[in-house]
Amino acid sequence: MREPNKWNADSYNKNADFVSNLALPVVELLKPQKDEKILDLGCGEGTLAQEIQKYKTKVIGVDLSADMVAKSKEKGIEAYQMAATDLAFEEQFDAVFSNAVLHWVIDAAQAIKEINRVLKSRGRFIAEFGGDGNIKALRDAMKSVFQKHPEYGEFHDPWFFPTTKEYRTLLEQNRFTVKQIELIKRPTPIDEIKEWLDIFANGIMQNIPQENKKNFKLEVEELLRSKLYSKKDGWVIDYVRIRFFAIKVNNKKSYDV
Repeated sequence: MREPNKWNADSYNKNADFVSNLALPVVELLKPQKDEKILDLGCGEGTLAQEIQKYKTKVIGVDLSADMVAKSKEKGIEAYQMAATDLAFEEQFDAVFSNAVLHWVIDAAQAIKEINRVLKSRGRFIAEFGGDGNIKALRDAMKSVFQKHPEYGEFHDPWFFPTTKEYRTLLEQNRFTVKQIELIKRPTPIDEIKEWLDIFANGIMQNIPQENKKNFKLEVEELLRSKLYSKKDGWVIDYVRIRFFAIKVNNKKSYDV
């Protein structure tokens, strides 16, 4: 499966550590228990897998990026290169944990089916990722620059940012009972728009000629300056997260409780 974005673990760790730092409440929601076997879906460079291991759990990480998997292994995490829509396990995990990953998975229903399949009976699925309205200003700005420059080609949006209703329905249709689901507005400070684009939108920029990429980033930045920048706070991105807790059910239908 082709990655929608290319990841450099060192650059990610240096400029996007806020992603893991802001996920600790999701680890608390997971409530890892001693000797549990937990799948970290989209483990990245292993920061949160290490955090979960502190609870004396057995953590296995999977990620689509070979570079991220290699970094996780360097940290002592058992990790594999694998897509969320094609997991090579079968009913062996007490819980599946995922942070800032599932908005990259366009075939959300298939991913949920796979997660259900790898969980034990009554296994937990706890995750957080981009929800409805996430980075709207950024997406609108990128689309505008593409429309202004037809030579850049067509703008391809790589993300899936659902409403709580949309994702609850997907979970329930695929044998999960939803215990908790919410949308959380999280304005997030970053250093530079250009750095953010290099890390999270390099897939969007892949067809832009190299000599035009600098100009693309400058134009996006200028469109966003009045919306996301202030002298007091610097750059603050319009993040919105969806966070949920669901449990696998054995029958073919699931019911909200």
